[in-house]
Amino acid sequence: MYKLLDSYRRYLTNYHSVVAYAVLGIVGGLASGLVVMAFETAIAELAVLWGVHGGGEGFEALPQWQRFALPAAGALVLGLGFWWLRFEDRETGIVHVLHRMHSDYGVLPLRNALVQFVGGAFALATGQSGGREGPGVHLGAAANSLLGQRLGLPNNSLRVLIACGTAGGIAAAFNTPLAGVIFAMEVIVAEYTVVGFIPVMLAAVSASAIARQLGGGAVMFSVPAVELNSLWEMPYIILLGVICGLAVTAFIQLSQLTARAARWPVALRFTLAGCLTGALALLVPEVLGIGYDTLEEALQGNLTLQLLATLAVCKLVATGVSCGMGMPIGLIGPNLLIGACIGGALGMIGHTYAPELASEHTLYITIGMAACMGAVLNAPLAAVLAVIELTQSAGVAMPALLAIIAANLINNGLFHHRAAHQVVLRQLLRAVPDDPLNQLLHRTDVTSNMEVSVVKISVNLDPARRPMLLNATPTWCVVTRDGEDLFLLRGAELAEKLLEIGEIEEPLNLSDLDLRRWSIAPVPVQATLRQAMDRIKERTVEAVCVYGRNAGGHRVLRGVVTRESIERFTLSNL
Repeated sequence: MYKLLDSYRRYLTNYHSVVAYAVLGIVGGLASGLVVMAFETAIAELAVLWGVHGGGEGFEALPQWQRFALPAAGALVLGLGFWWLRFEDRETGIVHVLHRMHSDYGVLPLRNALVQFVGGAFALATGQSGGREGPGVHLGAAANSLLGQRLGLPNNSLRVLIACGTAGGIAAAFNTPLAGVIFAMEVIVAEYTVVGFIPVMLAAVSASAIARQLGGGAVMFSVPAVELNSLWEMPYIILLGVICGLAVTAFIQLSQLTARAARWPVALRFTLAGCLTGALALLVPEVLGIGYDTLEEALQGNLTLQLLATLAVCKLVATGVSCGMGMPIGLIGPNLLIGACIGGALGMIGHTYAPELASEHTLYITIGMAACMGAVLNAPLAAVLAVIELTQSAGVAMPALLAIIAANLINNGLFHHRAAHQVVLRQLLRAVPDDPLNQLLHRTDVTSNMEVSVVKISVNLDPARRPMLLNATPTWCVVTRDGEDLFLLRGAELAEKLLEIGEIEEPLNLSDLDLRRWSIAPVPVQATLRQAMDRIKERTVEAVCVYGRNAGGHRVLRGVVTRESIERFTLSNL
């Protein structure tokens, strides 16, 4: 079994091993599908404990006092629980996944995943205004990353596993496999390659299949086919996109503003957010929870113009403050609802003043959903595909793309905001470079650029080792003392010096020789070239020694990678 797994690991070190990564995609999809279904079940079961039915969405049926008390008390309890955690253990959601992908090479901790599962389920079950997509992305990515870590897979494959977990999480939650694939490639991995698409697509299909088998992942919204009545509606659709862009801008700025309270005690922050949500729920109970039941009501035309406008504002404020305060919730679902309310309101106004031109109100609602989602994530393709799959209507594609462009131009071009998660990363001073060079180094395993002709020799060279070094001269010699690596010597240079010295009868101190020494640091065999380069810069060394484990669990030197070899690799591949 060990040999089979070791062979599979070697296949994964090659980014173009399509079959090996296809297997990874299937396993990753099944894992993410199962964990997301467990998360949704946890939300529904917890909500039942305090009388909320409908899969954790029936907050409108609660008595008025409970609409305030439940989110306020739930936020207090959640804040007290977070108070016992270390700061780094509180990180959750898409921001956490992106940060760990780049700073820790795809190694996601179990502790943060548990905090996301328990904290996210409790928050949504107590009516906090948020979505399940951010937690779903984190949980799917973490489940796959932990699986890869457990199997000792190379870190370049952890990136693919995280993308698979992301696609699987979205696909399992919404039954939108295509949108899950594009979301993973557009937002998480931020690159498009044919080899990268295959495992991610398999993961989305696998997760969607497992969700359907377990009774989840059903199509959430059922609407008739919609299309434009007239091209004269195009300016009105652009206006809808502009308003959605302004709403997203307000949402991001509100999140930024409240995030300045990060130094406040976490229990205080959460309680304030919960009390605000509860106070808004006294006015509009639909603001509680995720809000997909309300979104369905909007699509069916059961909400008034006044309620749509009020709900859009209240949902924006409640979710913006909750996300800014650091609650373990998502923002995609609420922004879908905000966009739907804006679209529904404009649809009603259009029908009032130009009934012969205006399309069905459902068209404007779906366009608003796409515009807000595309702007808040800076992911236009994922947004339009999500809406098409959610509504099972392709007629929305063309006008939705127009509205998404308008919304992004407002949020990005006019107010210079990027995606909400990118704004948070910048606010936390965490760089997430996605340029071609970093992408290449992240997806390339360290062993692909490793010199394996390496031997270890003691700094006090035994005379018996001299013939070996002369007859089978290695490329590199790692000089050690008492099991500790000291420096590198080129094998050819050492052999030439030994020939000059001639026969030796006593141990020769290599540190006394006039030879070029290369400073070194260790990296694990699972490392990527990005990790190797980071270690070289961090330790101010010239090369890294790559170490692995044999079948007995003993540490074994596998090879050497130098800064120059990495630079030559990047120049030849970019």
